[in-house]
Amino acid sequence: MKLSIPGRASATAVVAAAALLTGGSIAGAAPAPVAAAAAPDLPVANVKAHLAQLQSIATANGGNRAHGRTGYKASLDYVKAKLDAAGFTTTVQQFTSSGRTGYNLIADWPGGNTGQVVMAGSHLDSVTAGPGINDNGSGSAAVLETALAVARSNYQPTKHLRFAWWGAEELGMVGSRYYVNSLTTANRSKISGYLNFDMIGSPNPGYFVYDDDPTIEKTFKTYFTGIGVSTEIETEGDGRSDHAPFKSAGIPVGGLFSGADYIKTSAQAAKWGGTAGKAFDACYHSSCDTTSNINDTALDRNADALAYAVWQLSA
Repeated sequence: MKLSIPGRASATAVVAAAALLTGGSIAGAAPAPVAAAAAPDLPVANVKAHLAQLQSIATANGGNRAHGRTGYKASLDYVKAKLDAAGFTTTVQQFTSSGRTGYNLIADWPGGNTGQVVMAGSHLDSVTAGPGINDNGSGSAAVLETALAVARSNYQPTKHLRFAWWGAEELGMVGSRYYVNSLTTANRSKISGYLNFDMIGSPNPGYFVYDDDPTIEKTFKTYFTGIGVSTEIETEGDGRSDHAPFKSAGIPVGGLFSGADYIKTSAQAAKWGGTAGKAFDACYHSSCDTTSNINDTALDRNADALAYAVWQLSA
């Protein structure tokens, strides 16, 4: 997640519980079918296996996976190889930032209505200070495992599914902005919604949901209600991650977040467990953001919520 912190004007949306079943849908989408395919329960061990690979890549490449460094390109190659083997159509998009070459990875699942695209994405780069396993290996690994679950189940959604891993987010959402700016007006209008996952395994976690689009927000809240987990509206990361360029282009956005350097309150600790008076992620943007810096329960819940939303919103 990028470091700068602009303010947020929060707006809580109230959506009828039956919206997804009776025609409430992300912008431009047709009414969802009454019986949507059930999303899989993602094995958290699989997500953690991807994190272990990203840690190994960082360790072998100077301790980080930052933009323009060998660790970033090796991370992208790892993700791309998994997706290619699973049957995705992958595209590597190249750009330049701060005098270094950067890359986005886009993966399309064949089929579905390409006039209604549901995207899920995360930034794959770390800061130079460390391996970036929570920020943002956690989001990247969960998006990857969701894509692989689509392939394993041979899911055939009504809408078209696209997954993305962004470069140079830590320099100001450079990769995602480049992608959005490269789209024609017509292709932007085909994106029904973009779901962003930036830090979802924080060691002292909270459960935060973006409130930018009411239907996407409701979808995530429905999942967490179903497993008995209370959520709060996300305020710490607004404008600081890759949903921002999409939102600025008028594309509906949503996502999940487990907290960065803000401090957990006593009320939040009572609700979610963990330690009050301590940052959600004390290793944020530090060398200690390793595989030891992950809360397995938060990672598991958020990964499953990610898959649930992808299935629901693309049905």
